[in-house]
Order: sequence, then C-alpha cells, then structure tokens
Amino acid sequence: MIEFFAEAFEPTFMQRALLASLVAVVATSIVGTWVVLRGLSFLGDALAHGVIPGIALAVLWGFSPVVGAFLSALVMSGLVTAVSARTTVREDTAIGLLFVGMLALGVVIVSRARSFTIEVTALLFGDVLGVTPDDIRTQMTAAAIVVIVSVIFYRPFLALTFNRNKALTLGMRPGLSQAVLLSLLALSIVASFQAIGTLLVFGLLVGPPATAMLLVKRIPMIMVVATASGAIAVTLGLAISFHYDTAGGATMAGLSVLQFFTVFIAQEIRASLRNRELTPATA
Repeated sequence: MIEFFAEAFEPTFMQRALLASLVAVVATSIVGTWVVLRGLSFLGDALAHGVIPGIALAVLWGFSPVVGAFLSALVMSGLVTAVSARTTVREDTAIGLLFVGMLALGVVIVSRARSFTIEVTALLFGDVLGVTPDDIRTQMTAAAIVVIVSVIFYRPFLALTFNRNKALTLGMRPGLSQAVLLSLLALSIVASFQAIGTLLVFGLLVGPPATAMLLVKRIPMIMVVATASGAIAVTLGLAISFHYDTAGGATMAGLSVLQFFTVFIAQEIRASLRNRELTPATA
C-alpha cells in the first residue's frame, strides 16, 4: 500500500496536484459545512456553474481565470438575491433560471475559442495535473481568506444558520452575514475549479461535510472531520487516477460522494444489528 502512494506521488506534477487538491479541500470543507447546514446545496451547485462565463471570458480575452470566476460568481449570487427579493419568484426558481442561463452563456462564450473542445473539457472537469506553482499560491491565498473570515464571522454564521430572526434582534445583521457567506462560497469554488473543474467542485463542497455530519455534531468538529475526509478522497483519488488512468477530478469527487454512502450504510447496518440485539427473542 505504501508503494502504491509513493509511486503515484513521486513525479513533481503529482505532488503539485496533491497540494492543490488539499488546499481546495480546506476551502470547500469549511464553507461547505455552512452550505450543508443551511440547506444551500442547490445554490452551491448553481454557483459552481455560475463561474463558467467569467472563466470563459478570461480564457478568450487572456486575463486571470480566477478573477473572472470570482466576479462571475459574485454577479450570480447578487442576481439570485435581487430576483428573489424583488419579485414573487421563489429563490429556488431564481437559482434554477440563473443556473441554466449562466451555464449556457459560458458555453457560448467558450465556443468562440479556437480550441473549443479542449477549453470546455478543462473548464468543466479541471486539469489537476496541469496546476502550476502560481495556481497553488493563488489557491492558498483564497483558502487563507476563507479560514480567516470564517473565524471572524463564526457567531453571525451560526446565528444565521439556526435562527435568522434572533440574529436580527441581536444586531448581527444577517443580510451582511448572508452576503459574506455567498462571497466565501464563490471564493472556495474559485480556489477549487482549477483542480477538479466547475462540474465536479460540488462533490467536494457537499460530500465531505455531509459525511462529517454523520459522524460528529459540533460545527468545528464537522469542519475538521470534513477536511480529513476530503483529504483522504483527493489523495486516494489522485493515486487511483495515476495508476489506472482515470480522470483525476472525477475520481476525487466520486470518492468524496462514495465516502458518504459508505458511512451511511455502515451506520444503518450497525443500527440494525443493535436493534436486533435489543429485541427480545420470541419462543
């Protein structure tokens, strides 16, 4: 088993891929915990696709994809808030409309590129083996911002999650907390799309926190366990990708989802066995 991982991570490009993936896990696990607790998974998925027009414009015009992705995500989160607040349309409907609209816009923009197939593939599914040292430094900066802001806004996020009205009475400004959380969500997606792509980032955003919630209850521990769970998924996923020539981003995201169902099934079996032991035998 040691040789399995040692051989996989001997090349320098694999070491960079692992580091980039682990940094992505830190950002997505922390923000993803709040996303799962608040039931914002659909919004998280939509934002993961909402960055595509910004990245597409960056590819076409030659500026930083990170800047394009972040601005695009902020635009989409602002539009979701505006549409749901100023019309009779429900928030999930606004998210769905913008989800499809932003995805379509992004693909149309990328179709203007000469290497359409290559660009779309990298955009949607990532290019973890092509991560550069500059990409990793950008990811680390984004992850550090996510961690610092999450610590500062921990109590407002907590109040917003469980009792918005109480947060308002305590003067915590839930509207501001919501805007900050959406910005962190956008930033965590931006910090991850290079490694696993916009279509697959949702797996790391939701999978590890959901798995952690099956195992622990306190929010700080959920974040810690989610980070550990995500780290296992990306490390094993990259090793499998190296040895069996599978898509790196898809393998990592798939394993993060598989972890949830593995823990879920194990807990169901344990509960069933416990109930069987407690049930008195009948003659």
